[in-house]
Amino acid sequence: MQQLHALLGRISQFAVWVGGAALLGAAILVTLEIFLRFAFNISIGGADEISGYIFAASTTWAYSFCLLHRANVRIDAFYNFLPRPMRAVLDVVGVVLLLGYMGILTESALGVFLESWVNNSTAITTLQTPLWIPQLFWLAGLVLFIVTLIVVALYSLLTLLRGDIAGVQRIAGVRSIEEEVISETHGMGTNTPAGGV
Repeated sequence: MQQLHALLGRISQFAVWVGGAALLGAAILVTLEIFLRFAFNISIGGADEISGYIFAASTTWAYSFCLLHRANVRIDAFYNFLPRPMRAVLDVVGVVLLLGYMGILTESALGVFLESWVNNSTAITTLQTPLWIPQLFWLAGLVLFIVTLIVVALYSLLTLLRGDIAGVQRIAGVRSIEEEVISETHGMGTNTPAGGV
């Protein structure tokens, strides 16, 4: 499971880079569109539509990376007051519940994609984009996230059953303040004190 978890980490890292590059491309496209409209009163057309597709797809491509780096938002008002074993159980339950929710969402997304594919649906815009194309990229990010959730859920559950509470924390738990500081200052040439923050 550890090797599979690491493999998904590499895949999600690649997906984030691709999504980030696509967002940068969309930003350049929109900037060029604004400049051409302002300077020459001409439009290349479709910049807003394309950037919308890219934003939707790249967002889903970042989900797995966010999960594996435990950067997802967690409401932990009471969580920190609970004993560590209880927190580990809640971490596993949280991943399983997220998997259930994302399973429903991904099933719906698959239905939307298949409907667009079968009906050859196009956008009601000047580009008349075949909708299955952006939906395919959107769906691919969701499928990657589902696979990652399954692995994280199984890995954290098996780790919990072995009694490795610290292991569950590393796989699916809320990041500590020290981990947050290290993450935020990574690459800035700062050092975290040995005793923590």
